[in-house]
Amino acid sequence: MSMYCIGDIQGCDEALGRLIEEVDFSPSRDTLYLLGDLVNRGPQSLQVLRRCIALGDAVRPLLGNHDLHLLAAAHGVRPPGKRDTLQGILQAPDRAALLDWLRRQPLARLHTTAAGERLLMVHAGVLPAWDVDQTLALASEVEAALRSDDLPSFLATMYGNAPAAWSDGLEGADRLRVIVNALTRMRFARPKGAWISTAATAPARHPRACCPGTTCRGGVPQTRRLPSAIGPRRGWWHGTT
Repeated sequence: MSMYCIGDIQGCDEALGRLIEEVDFSPSRDTLYLLGDLVNRGPQSLQVLRRCIALGDAVRPLLGNHDLHLLAAAHGVRPPGKRDTLQGILQAPDRAALLDWLRRQPLARLHTTAAGERLLMVHAGVLPAWDVDQTLALASEVEAALRSDDLPSFLATMYGNAPAAWSDGLEGADRLRVIVNALTRMRFARPKGAWISTAATAPARHPRACCPGTTCRGGVPQTRRLPSAIGPRRGWWHGTT
C-alpha cells in the first residue's frame, strides 16, 4: 500500500494519467492525495474531475484557489477570465454533479502514516500561529459554508486581501476570507506574526517572511508548531510506501 501526494494538476489530465501509470497506482491498494488546484489553466479540467470521481475513495482531494474560482464562476459571482479553461466543465451535461462533488471536498486533510507521523495537507500554507487542530477546525468552517444552501452568498464575499492579519475574534465574512486566503492563496507569512500576502513575488523580496509554498525541506514548509505540513502551490508530487 502506497500513498501519493500530487499538487497543482490544473487541468492536465493526460499528465496526471501518465504519472499515476508511472508509479503503478492501484485504486484498490493505494491512496492518492490531490493537494488543490485540480482545475484551470490546462486543457482537460473536465477530464480531471471525472477521473477523480471515477477513482472513488482512492482519491482524496483538497481545494485550492482555482477550484474555488470554478465554483464562483459557476454561480455567477466571477466571470471566467481570459486565461481560464473552465468552459468544458461549465457546459458539461454532468456539470451539476461535478460541481456538487467539488464543493464537498475539504480545504485541509490530516494523514497519519504507518510510522505514526502526522501529515497536515493544505494547498497554500498555514499561519504560524495555528496548530494542526486549529487549522482543521478553521478549514471546517469554510467547508460548512461551501456545502450550505447559501453558497452563492459565501462566494460573493470570499474575495479580497483584507483583513491581512488573523485574529481569533474575527467573525463572519472577514473570518472566512482570512481562512480561505491562508489555506488556498497565501505565499508569505511572518514567523512571529499573522500577516499574510497573496502576491506572487519572489521570496528574495520578502527577506523577513517565511514562504509556506516554496521555502521547504523535503516538501515540509518551515512553519512552527506543525509536526509536518504539505502545501506546495507548485506542480509537485511525493510518494511513500
